[in-house]
Amino acid sequence: MMNRRSTTRLVTFAAAAGLALASLTACSAGGDDNAADGEVTLTWWHNATSGPMPAVWEEVASEFEAAHPGVKVEQTGYQNEDLQRTLIPNALASGDAPDLFQVWPGGELRDQVANGYLKPLDDSIADTIASVGATVNPWQVDGKTYGIPFTFGIEGFWYNKDQFKEAGISAPPTTLDELIADNAKLREAGFTPIAVGAGDKWPAAHWWYQFALHSCSPETLQTAEKDFDFSDPCFVEAGQQLKDFIGTNPFQEGFLGTPAQQGAGSSAGLVANGQAAMELMGHWNAGVIGGLTPDQQVPAFLGWFPFPGIEGSAGDPTAALGGGDGFGCSADAPKECDELLAYIMSDEVQAKFAASGSGIPTVPSAVDSLEDPNLKAVAEGLANASFVQLWLDTAYGTTVGNAMNEGIVNLFAGTGTPEDIVKKMTDAAATL
Repeated sequence: MMNRRSTTRLVTFAAAAGLALASLTACSAGGDDNAADGEVTLTWWHNATSGPMPAVWEEVASEFEAAHPGVKVEQTGYQNEDLQRTLIPNALASGDAPDLFQVWPGGELRDQVANGYLKPLDDSIADTIASVGATVNPWQVDGKTYGIPFTFGIEGFWYNKDQFKEAGISAPPTTLDELIADNAKLREAGFTPIAVGAGDKWPAAHWWYQFALHSCSPETLQTAEKDFDFSDPCFVEAGQQLKDFIGTNPFQEGFLGTPAQQGAGSSAGLVANGQAAMELMGHWNAGVIGGLTPDQQVPAFLGWFPFPGIEGSAGDPTAALGGGDGFGCSADAPKECDELLAYIMSDEVQAKFAASGSGIPTVPSAVDSLEDPNLKAVAEGLANASFVQLWLDTAYGTTVGNAMNEGIVNLFAGTGTPEDIVKKMTDAAATL
């Protein structure tokens, strides 16, 4: 998701289709774009459309061009949902993919590798792969590496410290019961407790993921990912806990139609402009929120805390849900694509990424360049997590993930049940 859902957002389908056509005409996996005089044009698609990252990637492209005479880099940012759901899948299927593009791990990566869409990177940039350590594992299939994450972190609550203080909340909640009690205090103080961008579906789905993470043991979650076994009662229990939580009225009015990260009316925008006290979102959210404030700066009131544990459940209270954003090269991309990816993962660029406040870098030496105290808190939370579960829709793959998300959104809308979610997942898995 993202990220996944990493840094972005959504545009209308018509606009997305127009952008896709315009970009696809300029890109043919690095082959036909190579001019007769030996010049190489690299096409690079990413999900940075707001905040500081568009400028960072533009600068990286210019630096790479300066260091590689004869190479031109055409980098374009698209809304995350459009990039993941339509633009990249359509480009890959058409045989007219960009050279360098966003690659998500888990089932999506496995499908792309099975279809021969991605280039293995182990022989060309082995040192770059080694620089991120075990973080690269989700981007590997059968021992080969097809993408490298430039950021990885965990999900938690981004919250308004000033509103918490005004509501009489002295410290972030550490249990689900405390979270529910704090929501009531925020309501009494005149604040909307939590914003959720259910209009984009996956932000709503992440609530069920968190309840499953904190209701199911790590062993159960690992078995489910490997064998698509959702028979443990904890999965239905997670849905019931979510249903009960929704019944406490924690979210803003009209949450079913609210987008996640696009504009002042999005869930991130509601937090950015003081119209909601919290949002459950990934590690990239500080940069998104900052990009939606009037002065384009991360607000001083912003804080972060991990999802609280659920007392009496089988889940580990210190478990975390997380993931990252990575890049890979299309199967037919020229060698310059590998070199550009290696530069993106260099100490210099990773430090620049960290200093931008857009996320947590994966190269260890760059972590010291984090300046945002909230990102430092996320990095600490990641270090303290006993178990990190990859986003469930990413882990389960497109078929099961889409069915799961649909069932969760139905629960949010009051048209589905906790049992329906598990049935949709099981039925979808049976088709694989």
